[in-house]
Amino acid sequence: MSTYAKSGKRRRKKSKVQIALTVAGRLGILLLVTILVICGTAYLTLFKVKNSSEAARNILITTLMESGQLKFVARMVCSKEEIKEIVATNAMQKMEVQQDESLITVESSETPGEEAYPDEVFDENGIRLEEIPGRSFLAKMLIIKDPSQVVVGSTYPWSEYGKELHEVVESAGGVAGVNGGLYVSTGNKGGQPLGVVVQDDQITYNNPSGLPGLYIIGFNHDNILIVDEITGKSANEVKAYVEEKGIRDAVSFQDEASDSNNHFVPLIINGEPRQLGGQGSGANPRTVIGQRKDGAVLLLVTDGRGTSGHLGATASDLISIMQDYGAVNAANLDGGSSTTMVYNGEYEMTSVTFYYQNSSWKLPDAFVVRPKGGN
Repeated sequence: MSTYAKSGKRRRKKSKVQIALTVAGRLGILLLVTILVICGTAYLTLFKVKNSSEAARNILITTLMESGQLKFVARMVCSKEEIKEIVATNAMQKMEVQQDESLITVESSETPGEEAYPDEVFDENGIRLEEIPGRSFLAKMLIIKDPSQVVVGSTYPWSEYGKELHEVVESAGGVAGVNGGLYVSTGNKGGQPLGVVVQDDQITYNNPSGLPGLYIIGFNHDNILIVDEITGKSANEVKAYVEEKGIRDAVSFQDEASDSNNHFVPLIINGEPRQLGGQGSGANPRTVIGQRKDGAVLLLVTDGRGTSGHLGATASDLISIMQDYGAVNAANLDGGSSTTMVYNGEYEMTSVTFYYQNSSWKLPDAFVVRPKGGN
């Protein structure tokens, strides 16, 4: 082969490398510019809001402080003292009340109770889907008539990576589901839960230590939704608690307001709503589980963070919706980018993250609805 031909090959190879580097460089610049524009816009918006409307400032600051990645934007325009004051002004009072399980009477086909909702129409699996428009969000609600159909599905045995919601639902033999409890979301690996996970009477994850405001959220053998604080319990104490309470399926989430976390759990206990300061929280995508007096389970999700121009739902919004739907007990679950819902093989709510806008983040666990008569 001639020297000229070899030289031509080298030039072509070099040309391809140069093109690749040029494209990568331009994409990098585009991404950087996009980030700067978003941050700059957020900064200018917050700066303007800070000096004009106290209500708007409060909702935006509390919203940002609930996010995993955007807290720094709030800190760009408000001091630590201002943020602390705003969060405290829109905080919730702690709920000390113990659940009264007698308020729930689970109806069955063998022993039907009084028909509290005669106009409801369910599909062949006893599931009803409703759409709920809000001021700053769109919500969707799954109503599951038989609470025994609601279980915890997961990726157990645990590994580094979780699965998208539809995969968790399918692997559990379900027809519907929503995201579940607390987990390590860094890098969207999603394989590691936090706190406690119970599945079919088996504790599959048990590491409650070091998690302030930890709650267990799930169902006992009577198919009653349990929302109970387990802060400070050791793994052995959690094991004894689960056995004593007869917990069959559960996840955990935190009720904690701090610089690192702004999470909340109880919304309604024994029919009594949680007392709030202001809106009680910022506005974000949310996932909520509740139960009516007839035992029917309520699974609620809302959008937010810019989806369809929606900011999201506040704690006040969630309480109002769950009261409208007759919840005796209701609890907030993990939300934000994790919020997602699947029903009959389709996503009714997807992640707000643009690169997962047609599916969900990777998750370690979820509340799954099995088909009527399914195992």
